[in-house]
Amino acid sequence: MTRGSLLVDHIGELVTNDGRDADPLGVRRDAALLVEDGEVAWTGPARHAPAADRRIDAGGAAVLPGFVDSHAHLVFAGDRAAEFAARMAGERYTGGGIRTTVGATRAASDDDLRATVGRLRGEMLRQGTTTVEIKSGYGLNVADEARSLRIAAEFTDDTTFLGAHVVPAEYADRPDDYVGLVCGPMLAAAAPYARWIDVFCERGAFDADHARAILACGQAAGLGVRLHANQLGPGPGVRLGVELGAASVDHCTHLTDADVDALAGSETVATLLPGAEFSTRSPYPDARRLLDAGVTVALATDCNPGSSYTSSMPFCVALAVREMRMTPAEAVWAATAGGAAALRRTDVGRLTPGARADLIILDAPSHLHLAYRPGVPLIRQVLHNGVPR
Repeated sequence: MTRGSLLVDHIGELVTNDGRDADPLGVRRDAALLVEDGEVAWTGPARHAPAADRRIDAGGAAVLPGFVDSHAHLVFAGDRAAEFAARMAGERYTGGGIRTTVGATRAASDDDLRATVGRLRGEMLRQGTTTVEIKSGYGLNVADEARSLRIAAEFTDDTTFLGAHVVPAEYADRPDDYVGLVCGPMLAAAAPYARWIDVFCERGAFDADHARAILACGQAAGLGVRLHANQLGPGPGVRLGVELGAASVDHCTHLTDADVDALAGSETVATLLPGAEFSTRSPYPDARRLLDAGVTVALATDCNPGSSYTSSMPFCVALAVREMRMTPAEAVWAATAGGAAALRRTDVGRLTPGARADLIILDAPSHLHLAYRPGVPLIRQVLHNGVPR
């Protein structure tokens, strides 16, 4: 890794995320940014830029914090393209295809799983994602959940134990026994490789009582709480997450007024996953309702082989603007600082002194182009820990 100082100069628009209500992005014009030892050391007007060992000329382009993807399922094997085609032909999404991926994942070798994670992580990095959370959830037995997290930990510090994704086929008639397995031997095997615990609290998966029991066991083991909630219909998941102090409740597609009020009165982030709605032809979450209520909102890809097989945060930003009534500035903030809040990280999602030097240089003059030019590869260059990738 090359160290020393690096100046990113001639920045037309610098998004710092050090802003206020009128300008949450903290945009600076005609700016420069100094990197030292992998961190942002200085930002300011280009005319006042300090000397540095090396220099990158941004050529008047926009520079943004690297995207923070706070919800992804990258450890899996197999393909569910036929399921996607069936949904596009009119079949309804129920979440039942998860068990198909479980079978393929259990049969895969460590090297095969590692190759898939590496391929998808590479896709993400090329599209500007410098921080990613990776869940287990396609093993659903002690050995395969533990190895999924062990492999995920090779690629990120934000790993999440999702043994409670669905009840596997062998426990279909014994859900209480499976919850006992998750809370006992599976958690014990998974916890050394995990920072977080998550539950799919939804009809057809885990009810509120089971979710509460599993999350409480995870908390007792020192893991932070996350929750899949209110994706397929109204339910208790959002309020349960707030009650337990979850860092994030994710999906939030079907919300009551009480759900919104609970989120607004808490530090729990609502992480929205528009790739899932795109890929399942489901209603999109109403981000405007959440933002107007004062809820902190994040955007993430939900990258997985069944319901959202995209690794592109720029795509999710464009969807959020077009389909979820977010402004471009709100969507960019949610995909960077919002994702950092959902992971309770203060070192990423911003470009201010002391932050990790994770940044992207667009092939465009403004962050507006991420929504204005959907599907266009606008990420010209990525710096991760201050190193060009």
